[in-house]
Amino acid sequence: MTKVVLVSTSAAKVKNHSTGLWLEELAVPYYQFKNLGYDIVIASPTGGPIPIDSSSMKGDFFNDDCKKFMHDDSAIGELCHSATLDSIDFSGVDAIVMVGGHGTCADFHDNAVLKSAIETVYAADKVVAAVCHGPMSLPQCNKPDGTPLVKDKVVTGFKNSEEHGVGLVDICPFLLESKLKEMGGKYEFADDWNAHVCVDGKLVTGQNPASSHAFAAAIVSLLSP
Repeated sequence: MTKVVLVSTSAAKVKNHSTGLWLEELAVPYYQFKNLGYDIVIASPTGGPIPIDSSSMKGDFFNDDCKKFMHDDSAIGELCHSATLDSIDFSGVDAIVMVGGHGTCADFHDNAVLKSAIETVYAADKVVAAVCHGPMSLPQCNKPDGTPLVKDKVVTGFKNSEEHGVGLVDICPFLLESKLKEMGGKYEFADDWNAHVCVDGKLVTGQNPASSHAFAAAIVSLLSP
């Protein structure tokens, strides 16, 4: 059975800003994977309950998958009892998927356990994927030869202009677009708030919440026999 680990933030706050998981970026892939019978593990740096950014449960962001998730006893149970990253044997995982939300600005970018998990999956030629702020986890990672994981890779993630647009530049450890470029990534993007997904080998990245469906579909395509 195909095993996928969905990694979410554990952080409900970054500096003084209340945040957490951006629900769409978890719910959309969760149901695409579940419908295909994948073995799904929801994990987080500290395990246990995962905080949800309240802004992701408003307006168009609160889409059908989000609504389904919030009324799904099994899914909510997994969200409230997430596995700790260090409890998972990533050598047996087919894909590691880092979902977003500004909480990642607190606990994804300088995280030795997450770094090791990503590098283990990448070195085994399995799928490494990250959407929106999920790529906060990538700059710390290296390929087996010691070079930055994103170097010479076509990648995307939350744009600088999108970050300025939501007014949260000050809570970010770095601007994701700038950092990915600095690490040698070939950063691509669509207009603000439009879907954009990059696939380079087994590395999949998505720009923003609007990219969630295409992002999940790209992962499924790589995992399909």
